[in-house]
Amino acid sequence: MRVLRYPKRMEEGVAEKTLAVMQSAGTKKHPYEVWLMYQAGKGVIKIISAWRYPGVTKPGGKVPIPADILLELGMKTDE
Repeated sequence: MRVLRYPKRMEEGVAEKTLAVMQSAGTKKHPYEVWLMYQAGKGVIKIISAWRYPGVTKPGGKVPIPADILLELGMKTDE
């Protein structure tokens, strides 16, 4: 859970009252990002989802969550 403790970037999560954190990984030729979406409560942290995103995302943009994960969370996809 290194991503949670030492994130490179923090964004607002897609679900209500959640945060998404990211760490870069891979090589220059094949970079990817490890994302983790969690909800912090009264001394408790609930990890909702974790995924690997191929490539590099722009800071401040929409958090890239795969469509199948959004369906599991019961959220609509933009597609």
